[in-house]
Amino acid sequence: MALFNNNKSNTTTFNPNTLNIINNGTQIIGDVNSDGDMRVDGGIKGLLTSKARLVIGATAVIEGDIKATNIEISGDVTGNIYATELLTIKNTAKISGDVHSNKLIIEAGATFNGNCKMNKTKEASIHNSGNGTRQATNTKSVQPEAIAQ
Repeated sequence: MALFNNNKSNTTTFNPNTLNIINNGTQIIGDVNSDGDMRVDGGIKGLLTSKARLVIGATAVIEGDIKATNIEISGDVTGNIYATELLTIKNTAKISGDVHSNKLIIEAGATFNGNCKMNKTKEASIHNSGNGTRQATNTKSVQPEAIAQ
């Protein structure tokens, strides 16, 4: 009697509407990758990536870098955060690490210790010339929105 020797093909197709959940009380040591939405309420030590939306709950403790399209953080993160679209840092979040995002929302009460870089694809990029000065690739003057009104 072979309990684990099943000759049936157990292939499943990816369903982007399925939510992956790592519940409170679950600890993962190692990298976690997902093609779909994910919610983490437990602990992860390692790289956490999602090709979609990632929610870090208030009870979550992450030690490692996070990469996703849209990220919402309510828990503790020690590591760098990369959001290709929107990063939302809720009032209960505690972040120690650098943030790279296109759009950023930080609620009052959140703790954020690190650097922030925001990338807008439609604006001119700034390159480091290597001697400590920066050179803009576009000479057009860009005013902040508050001043341009």
